[in-house]
Amino acid sequence: MRSGPGEPFGVPAYGDGPAWRRDSLSEDGIGWIGAHGGAGASTLTRLLGGTDIGCRWPDPALAEPAQVMVVGRTNSDGLRAVSRALHAMKDGRHPAGMRLVGVVLIADAPGGLPAPLLGRIRLLRSIAPVHRVPWIPSYRVGEEPKRLPRQLTRLVTVVGPRAEARRQP
Repeated sequence: MRSGPGEPFGVPAYGDGPAWRRDSLSEDGIGWIGAHGGAGASTLTRLLGGTDIGCRWPDPALAEPAQVMVVGRTNSDGLRAVSRALHAMKDGRHPAGMRLVGVVLIADAPGGLPAPLLGRIRLLRSIAPVHRVPWIPSYRVGEEPKRLPRQLTRLVTVVGPRAEARRQP
């Protein structure tokens, strides 16, 4: 997929939004950017608050959050998509004022990761803070876990003050 300056992952920005328009990103809240479809941005929005931005950059005209987390799965395609998003940011193909808080990698399956995937994660860690969320079986069937994994509670401490500022309905 090709990307233009406002379209990081080849997904065109939508044209119909609220009647009010702005020229800058909001300093309130946290935005979750899915590096690919099914990354888990919607789930993180539901669990932790913030704004589910989808697979695109935040839109200043919609007053979406300036502070963002890029979300991806831990499979090969997911890690490549996260790398592409970070590369696009390095090249400046994002809105002015957007700031990366970190990367969230959500397990694509139970168990450990193969060495090549761990190597990709190490590379991502050299570029941005990386937070890993383990496989949570209860989410697969639409249930809440009895206890949140410590990795997710740690993530709450990183985004907590930002997430509550603006929740996506």
